[in-house]
Amino acid sequence: MTINEVPQDLKYMAGGVIRDVAYAVDEDGRYQSVVSDGWAVKNDVLDLVWDDIHASCEAIREQVLRHEASPLAYHMTKNLQDVSMLAAYADIPKRKVKKHLTYDAFMQLDDRTLERYADALRITVDELRSVE
Repeated sequence: MTINEVPQDLKYMAGGVIRDVAYAVDEDGRYQSVVSDGWAVKNDVLDLVWDDIHASCEAIREQVLRHEASPLAYHMTKNLQDVSMLAAYADIPKRKVKKHLTYDAFMQLDDRTLERYADALRITVDELRSVE
């Protein structure tokens, strides 16, 4: 691909917040790095991935409403975190994080622990307690 053929399909990378680097051949036949604002194929894949993530979040949200999972499980999934990552960010042992993913255990948490989770997820404690 030549420098002029590098895709510039704006969608997820609009506004210059995120940009890709592609490598293309210049006029002299040498490879050069070229900034790309996106590629339609990559955008389509990202659409599929985000649809899957939203479906997972909705399924967990419904479990929370039935008291089968805690709001923590919802926010962890929404933030693309797993137990290990959340445990590291909140400085809470993994076994406790797993326990707090259950509705009953989560509802018994003290304010200090809720604040640690909220800080790790970059939300407020009130947001952590809800799934709206």
